[in-house]
Amino acid sequence: MQAVVIVGSGLAGYTLLKEIRKRDAVAPVTLVTADDGAFYSKPNLSNALAARKTPAMLASAGAEEMAAAHAATILTHTRVTAIDPSSRRIRAGDSDLEYGRLVLALGADPVPHGLAGEGAGAVLAVNDLADYAAFRRALDGRRRVTVLGGGLIGCEFANDLAQAGFAVDVVHPGEWPLNRLLPPEAGKRLADGLAALGVNWHFGRVAERVDVAAGAYRVVLDSGEIVAADLVLSAIGLRPRTALAHAAGIPVGRGIRTDDLLETGAANVYAMGDCVEVEGGHLPFVQPLMAQARALAATLTGTPTPVAYPAMPVTVKTPAHPVAVLPPKSGAAGGWDVADGESGVCALHVDEGGRLRGFALTGSETGRRHALLKAVAA
Repeated sequence: MQAVVIVGSGLAGYTLLKEIRKRDAVAPVTLVTADDGAFYSKPNLSNALAARKTPAMLASAGAEEMAAAHAATILTHTRVTAIDPSSRRIRAGDSDLEYGRLVLALGADPVPHGLAGEGAGAVLAVNDLADYAAFRRALDGRRRVTVLGGGLIGCEFANDLAQAGFAVDVVHPGEWPLNRLLPPEAGKRLADGLAALGVNWHFGRVAERVDVAAGAYRVVLDSGEIVAADLVLSAIGLRPRTALAHAAGIPVGRGIRTDDLLETGAANVYAMGDCVEVEGGHLPFVQPLMAQARALAATLTGTPTPVAYPAMPVTVKTPAHPVAVLPPKSGAAGGWDVADGESGVCALHVDEGGRLRGFALTGSETGRRHALLKAVAA
């Protein structure tokens, strides 16, 4: 096996390292990361507050432990600034590093909020463990939090903050939360569940500016409404990190473009995780990442394996009203058949031939996801 260099120590990079070691115990693997290389699961950041988990508690192992456990070289606090595919080298810190195969597991950055006002610079986003630590510090002594965005991450943070005792406002441009994933009935039940926990919704609105007033903030919405806050958290989405690849002449679109072997337009350069666009598809969730890691590890260790995704439902961590959704494929024919029951919603996406193509479940109906998953797979 050729020497592998992985850029990125998030869940994607470390999962790939683990999968490689399942197949090859001794092949040289180097992991390069701009941070301290601590291993943690990023999805846990949005529901750690109510569980009283500190940043240290979320990190299960440091870089030295990970290097020893997986027989790898891990270069911490080392930023990769350039890729030269022709010579198979990367610029890592102040040195050049050769690779046989290069894997870009770069992750994604928060979408810039674009807010005006003197308080705009104080708006936080939580995208990694260091961000979560800063978020925890900023919450000390605060009571009112405004969350920008009612998507998956925004809903999870709203639930977590409200459960931890904070007064929470959510500003969301859609008419219901998770409007890109859920039909209206399911989204409204989620909104009601979070409202019962104390979350105050501002639907059909976007924030335009954040002003400072008496040691706190005034979030000004496009309607002119003002929301008082002690802290503002932006959760309006993530943008794949593509600049490094683009500068090297590697094709990018919404993410770094790859074929089904996860190889980019540059030979021996691969990409996976939140930064990747696999044959036109971008799936920034944990289950696709795991499938990519298994397939790519096989490819890198001598068995070329196209990535194949099973039916992968998304579970939203909102204990106030749980959600599990398997979105139908983009452009799929058919529509939603919705049963809005007392304790939750069961929405089935059925095509013209009566075949189940997806589902959206809330509340107690989420207990049906395994049976429905089998039906979709069949």
